[in-house]
Amino acid sequence: MRSLVSVAVVATALLLGSCAQEPAPRQFQPPVITLEQAIAAPYREQNRPRDRYRHPLETLQFFGIESDMTVVEIWPGGGWYSEILAPFLAARGRYIAAQFPDTPSAPDYQKQTLAAYRKAIAAHPELYSRVTVSAIGAPNFWQPAPPNSADLVLSFRNVHNWLQNDTEREMFAAFYRTLKPGGVLGVVEHRAVADEIPRSQIVRTGYVPQDYVIELATAAGFAYVGWEEINANPKDTKNYPAGVWTLPPTLRLGQTNRDQYLAIGESDRMTLKFVKPDPNAPAPMPSDR
Repeated sequence: MRSLVSVAVVATALLLGSCAQEPAPRQFQPPVITLEQAIAAPYREQNRPRDRYRHPLETLQFFGIESDMTVVEIWPGGGWYSEILAPFLAARGRYIAAQFPDTPSAPDYQKQTLAAYRKAIAAHPELYSRVTVSAIGAPNFWQPAPPNSADLVLSFRNVHNWLQNDTEREMFAAFYRTLKPGGVLGVVEHRAVADEIPRSQIVRTGYVPQDYVIELATAAGFAYVGWEEINANPKDTKNYPAGVWTLPPTLRLGQTNRDQYLAIGESDRMTLKFVKPDPNAPAPMPSDR
């Protein structure tokens, strides 16, 4: 995966057109761009092949994103979605990257990921100057943005991580507090082969039952709106030696059966939409899914 550091060096030229040959002004005003333009931007060249598995346009449209929203992305990791969300929201909205907490007890991979993300944000203001980096997670970081402030909270392939350290209910409660009444929670997650599997198997394989994610959200107070098969992959048999990490992009087994796993592609994923009820608005109409 191409990191934020490697993609942002050409951001000015790609987003500002003829102005890119001159230094960015001190009071930089990001351009207004469409979601399609953000996804098609040339600086995403190396990440674009993964769009066929992650379907960013269809996924974000399903969640109802608009350019003037306050959007919180939970644990953006290396920033695959940040490349899209940051420039799309820069001119009219707000993008909050709720990263791993910066604590001495954090795992090394979290510390390294957070340090790389902050470095990229600081180094390339033309693309990321308006990004706010916050924190969410154990031991006591449960408010990634002010209460009732976000229009949209997004989580991509994170729920299995929260099950590893028994924080999934705290996370969903934090999302509920953060969203405005009527705000949307969008969740994409590796989907288990069955709705009833042991927790130990979820943690070992990384695949989560769809019904359990719905249960977590509704227990936190959300209304379930529906789901789409945008990120489904029927080739994914979900029975690999190293769990979901056997498949790309991780390919944990290295060269062992690499071509086979590349042919399968990324995991089969649920795409779920929830809303924080607004007592002053009509209840959302659930889909037939």
